[in-house]
Amino acid sequence: MNDSPSGRAQAGKVVLVTGASSGIGEAVARKLATEGHRVVMGARRTERLSALAEELRTTGAQVVYQALDVTRLDDMRRFVDFAEASFGPVDVIVNNAGVMPLSPLNALKVDEWDRMIDVNIRGVLHGIAAVLPGMEQRGHGQVINVSSIGGHAVSPTAAVYCATKFAVRAISDGLRQETDCIRVTVISPGVVESELADSISDASAREAMNSFRRIAIPPAAIAGAVAYAISQPDEVDVSEMIVRPTASPY
Repeated sequence: MNDSPSGRAQAGKVVLVTGASSGIGEAVARKLATEGHRVVMGARRTERLSALAEELRTTGAQVVYQALDVTRLDDMRRFVDFAEASFGPVDVIVNNAGVMPLSPLNALKVDEWDRMIDVNIRGVLHGIAAVLPGMEQRGHGQVINVSSIGGHAVSPTAAVYCATKFAVRAISDGLRQETDCIRVTVISPGVVESELADSISDASAREAMNSFRRIAIPPAAIAGAVAYAISQPDEVDVSEMIVRPTASPY
């Protein structure tokens, strides 16, 4: 399923947002669309994308959406092709899609480990692979990868999740060092209100996360950081930001 605009006034940057159906992704899409960027939203839950697109268009925003499974490289490439057909060359990709089914390692939830690796690491790599050739050819662009405070410190029940988010930071820094024309930004949120914890099947991990999330900040706080990074001049690369609740010790 996809959706395309009937008319396209050229304004703002062309920005791709993965995992845009809820949480941080939805907030980022909303923030950037209201700032005049041309936003292309991707996620598996297209009914939510449709509702969000309809809402934003009532304000004059330029937004389109398409179903996207970031674990499939061909899906990601089709997403980029759709974006370029709708609005033109991609200026920014926000690799936001992620999952967080926490559990202690001795619970041996191997399927959940594999899912985190597929979405949180391969999904980011697929996003990079889909936009990098075009950005390099044009000599400019920006890759924004959403890591986590868990990409800076490991905690019990989060070993695999943290490993995936450490990987996001490593991939991002490697890309930054390999290019002199593409800006690379890592956003590491602390505790944020989202649906990520809903995927935790382990009871002990779920209880710990519910306690941890009592001081969560809204997704709009992360969206503001993304918008700030995009708004900087082309010669300014905001390489990394940690955004977390003031009251958080972590």
